[in-house]
Amino acid sequence: MYKNLIKKNTEIKKMKKVGKIVSNVLKMISEYVVPNITTGELDRICHDYIIYEEKSFPACLGYNGFPKSTCISVNDVVCHGIPNDKKKLKDGDIVNIDVTVIKNSYHADASKMFFVGKPTILGKRLCYVTKKSLDLAIEIVKPNIYINQIGKVIQTYVEKKDFSIVKDYCGHGIGRNFHENPQILHYYKKENKFLLKENMTFTIEPMVNAGSHHIKSMQDGWTIKTKDRSLSAQYEHTILVTKKGCEILTL
Repeated sequence: MYKNLIKKNTEIKKMKKVGKIVSNVLKMISEYVVPNITTGELDRICHDYIIYEEKSFPACLGYNGFPKSTCISVNDVVCHGIPNDKKKLKDGDIVNIDVTVIKNSYHADASKMFFVGKPTILGKRLCYVTKKSLDLAIEIVKPNIYINQIGKVIQTYVEKKDFSIVKDYCGHGIGRNFHENPQILHYYKKENKFLLKENMTFTIEPMVNAGSHHIKSMQDGWTIKTKDRSLSAQYEHTILVTKKGCEILTL
């Protein structure tokens, strides 16, 4: 059951290297997230940085037919927003940029929220709560806890703040493949009693809506929006389970 989920030290070394690259991309792009830039331009900047500066490859590009190098999701877009040259950012927008990189055959995946100009009070609060829910979940990760405790911590905190957690998408194991087992649910499911073990690697990536948790898929087959058009936020890290806790590979 655990055989292919436990990473060897040589694999972990590669994942730490690619995790640092993902972190570098998200740090680099922050200064470009300004009013009037298009999501297409942000994607090109990330693409060129990954290819030419980091000598790596953007894992999203061509993945199951996805046409761009990053996912960029604005306001009511929950995830998988396709960057384009018509979508200009405006003051007050909240934007998620999701970056996955391949280097030496291994993947790392992370995303974070950015404010365009001055954020609204709701947008700022939503992003704070989403980030805090991820931080609280990471704090409890260690060997021999049930995987459903991650979702319990996130759901309890988010709902206490009167927001809702998206249940249709989840975190995932990651390594040589973009998506591996186990699935990391961001809500509590009693029967999900998979035990975490040292040297497992996976993402935690809560998606939190200001309104209802219900979502809808757009005609492009990728873009996911909130059904009630409320704001949505997401933060994500790639995590390594260590002997006594965990390490964030994309910090």
